[in-house]
Amino acid sequence: MAAVREQLAEGRYGRSADDRADRKLKIVGAGLGVALLGVIGWFGYDYIAGQKISAEVIKFSVTSDTEVQVHLEVRKDADASGSCTLRSRSADGSEVGRLDVAVRQGRTRIDEVVKVRTTARGTSAELVQCTAR
Repeated sequence: MAAVREQLAEGRYGRSADDRADRKLKIVGAGLGVALLGVIGWFGYDYIAGQKISAEVIKFSVTSDTEVQVHLEVRKDADASGSCTLRSRSADGSEVGRLDVAVRQGRTRIDEVVKVRTTARGTSAELVQCTAR
């Protein structure tokens, strides 16, 4: 008995429907991937370029049971104003002090030591956020 061939002869009838569908899926997937990278890049640029005020806590020291001194450095545009919020936490993690530091127009760099009043002994100081007006 002769063997029956179940496949089409290679190259005789062009690409199969499966090959065409695979190629379309690859093109659509590549287009969506490029679009996703573009959106991520746009949000990243907007986040970095959109910040007019940025700050960091250089160091802090606990001076008493009711006070923490915080060395704060602020970098900003000369025409930007706003505020930065600092907080102090106790050993158990609860918030014991909070302070809003006003950032005025003018200088582009502010290096300042501020006092955060606390209701109990603070063991840390952290920058919560800076917002521009």
